[in-house]
Amino acid sequence: MTTVESQEQAVRLAQGIVESRLGAGVQIIGPIRSLYWWQGDLQDSQEWQILIKTTVEHYAALEAHIKANHHYVTPEIIATPIVEGSSDYLRWISQETSRPDVSQ
Repeated sequence: MTTVESQEQAVRLAQGIVESRLGAGVQIIGPIRSLYWWQGDLQDSQEWQILIKTTVEHYAALEAHIKANHHYVTPEIIATPIVEGSSDYLRWISQETSRPDVSQ
């Protein structure tokens, strides 16, 4: 999961993730309101949340992709394990992230 400051950035980042097969699918949720501390000041901003479906094998490459294509100095990048899920859906994630990168 990550967040960005605009819908356009969310779409651009999500498209790059899916096209490069680092995620089988991405959901963009927003706008959301985020309150957080940044450099000693309380921030209150509008953001878009990006939820990425991927495998543990792709995490490092996905994190690198997000960092390279993100506008924030310290982007939120959080991974949560899938402890249960439909076997068909989990198989789909594995299959789609195993296919060749279509952007090459």
